[in-house]
Formats: sequence, C-alpha cells, structure tokens
Amino acid sequence: MNTFDKEHFNVEVKNGCFDLPFELQPETIAIHEAVKVILKGLGEDINREGIKKTPFRVAKALRQGTRGYKQKVKDFVQSALFPETGLDDGEAGGVGGLVVIRDLDHYSYCESCLLPFKVKCHVGYVPSGGRVLGLSKFSRVADVFAKRLQEPQRLAEEICSGLQRWVEPSGVAVVLQCSHPHYDGFVEATVTSGSGGFEDESSELWCEFLSLLKFKLRRVVSVEDWCPFVIENSSKEADSDMVSAVVSILKALGEDPSRKELVSTPTRFLKWMMKFKNVNFEMKLNRFDYKLKERRLSCEMNIQFWSMCEHHLLPFYGVVHIGYFCGDDEHNKAVERSLVESIVKFYGFKLQVQERMTRQIAETLSPQVNGDIIVVAEAEHTCMISRGIEKFGSSTATVAVLGRFSSDLSARTKFLESIQKTD
Repeated sequence: MNTFDKEHFNVEVKNGCFDLPFELQPETIAIHEAVKVILKGLGEDINREGIKKTPFRVAKALRQGTRGYKQKVKDFVQSALFPETGLDDGEAGGVGGLVVIRDLDHYSYCESCLLPFKVKCHVGYVPSGGRVLGLSKFSRVADVFAKRLQEPQRLAEEICSGLQRWVEPSGVAVVLQCSHPHYDGFVEATVTSGSGGFEDESSELWCEFLSLLKFKLRRVVSVEDWCPFVIENSSKEADSDMVSAVVSILKALGEDPSRKELVSTPTRFLKWMMKFKNVNFEMKLNRFDYKLKERRLSCEMNIQFWSMCEHHLLPFYGVVHIGYFCGDDEHNKAVERSLVESIVKFYGFKLQVQERMTRQIAETLSPQVNGDIIVVAEAEHTCMISRGIEKFGSSTATVAVLGRFSSDLSARTKFLESIQKTD
C-alpha cells in the first residue's frame, strides 16, 4: 500500500458532493507520481528516508503556491469596502486622496522555469465613491495573482486591473520589484502598471506616488531578459519521461502546457534540476595533498553556494564560512580558496538539507587541516518563504565543529567574531 492507501480514507460530503481529502485528490496524486519520476531521473533512491515523503511535500507546496487559480478577488474585497466621509471623486480633506501601501512581500512561480521568485509589491490608489478598502486586502489581492505561474509584467497588470474592477477607485498604480534566482545570484526586474488617473506614468499623480515609495524607479533588466533560463541556450535534450512528468504537473496545477509561454517550461525546469543530480564524490574531487599543523587561525569567509531542499525541491542559498589552523611556512600553508570553493559547490549542488551539507564540508576538509575545523553555513530557504509559514526575511545558520574547535571555546569565539566583522 502506498502513502495514500494507508490513511485518510474518510471522505466528507458537502452540499451533496464528495469532498476528497487533499492526499486523495487527483491533482495531488498526479504531482506525487510525477515527482517520483523526476527524483529517479536525478539518480535518487525514492525509498531513502529523507526522500520518501518528498513527492507528497512537493505536491502540497506546489498546490499551495498556485492556489490563486481557485481564488477570486471579489471574495476578499466585497466585504472590506468601508464608507469614509470626505472621500468623493478622489477628494480627501483637500489633499488629493492618494493612499500608498508599501513593501508587500510575496512569492510567485516563474512560468518559464517553475522556480519561485520574490516579489515586493507597492500599491497606490485614489479612493472614490465615499469608500476605502481595508488595508490588509491589498496584500490579499496581490496574493491571488502571485499564487499562479507568472511573469512580472502580467502580475503587475493583473493586480492593477483586479483592484480597479472591484474597488472602483479613481485610479490604481502598482510597482513590483522582482528577484529571480540563478546560479550566480539573482536577476532583478522592476515593472509598473497603472489605471484611471495613473494611466499616464508622466503624470503628477505618478510622481507623488513614486516620491512616497522612497526609492528611485529603475528597470534593471527588460522583461524579455527576466528569466535567465530563457536567455540560456542548451542543445542537450531532456529525458522524455522527465519532461512528461513536468507536463503532468502543469496540468495538475490547472495550467495548459500547450500555452506558448509554457511550451519550453518543462525543459528549462529540468535543466535547473539536473544541476543537482546525484553523482559520486570521485567525479568531482580526487586529490588532496595538504598536511597542515596547528598554528594560526585561518579563515575563508563568504563562500557562496546554491542548493536544493530535498524535502520540497525548492532552492536554498547563502554563504559558508570556514575556519582552521595553519602555519606560515611553505609546507604548512593555508588551503587554497579555490579548493574550498569546489568542495562547497560540490556539496551544495545536490538534493540537501543544510545541516548535512555543513557537516559534509567539515568532514571532507578535516583530514587536510589536521582535524581541527569549524564550518558555519548561513542560508535563506525558499521553502520557508514560498509555502507554509511564508516567513519573509528569515535565515538559518548551521555549525559543524571538529577537533580542537569542539572543546576550545576561545577558538570558536574568535572565529565567530571574525564572521561578524565581515557582515
């Protein structure tokens, strides 16, 4: 019996219709089976303890992250329009009536590659008809459209039109600052949309709105250059079974895989995922020739890494700091940074958990530095931001210590203080 057969057989009846538990819904099962195909294609053992429940967790994360397809703006707005005297035809106490809501943090999924991207949303509107919208509902409306497969410009336009239609103000302006992950960091894009009195971006109303945002509007890249996986060309054909699996995921999310914007999405997504394919250690590193004695503290700071959470198949990224002891003479010199970077990169580009990655880096470098080493990894996890608790701004630090650092408090303290100096 599989995970769906063992539990949750109780089927509720609502309004005369059967309401299946989440685990037994066809969309969940389709994604579950597709993820198993992808994991096998990555060389993973789908029965491994850390991976066993990944298909279900991914299904839950993806369906939660695209719940906007089943939501309607009017359901959030209609009960939150409040009468306010003095608000008529855009007039509010003689000051123009402009209302600005800043820094609404959201996540959306890129329709070109299925990776989650950050969205910081800013909304300005001029109330009319003697009513205002409850402030919390602006984030709700933005979330309806963010929780779909998107690209920045369309997202901005949908938020703007949704507010214009259901709130009926004198005008709406939307500015989105979007950040798309890539191996070397992030691709940034800023997009705008306006309606009513905000249709002309050169108008005084737009100038007032932008001045209240307290940052200068600049478009770092064009929308056409938004997704780095669209820009990159790859002649390597993706595995047909894995492509079919991604297509089935798109269908389960309520999308049309034949839509022109989604035709190449499965291939782009798999190109990203194959970076984390399980390989043998010997394929990457096969020689170490350092024999170091305990001397002075040597530190390698801010080594960037990217990895993939094996529980949800969502990226996490950050920096690694490494401390060990070395000498000053030719035979006891420090480990070359390029070697340390290659080890960090090797353990990063896997399906991972941060705690394990930190320990693996420490254990691999330990024999080369006489067994005394401390490793600190600091990372942001998109699985904590794009799903579940959606805790923006959170980060995780993990520590692994071996040898002298396990018992020498002063050595650990000295290293940790050196990390603070690099922030």
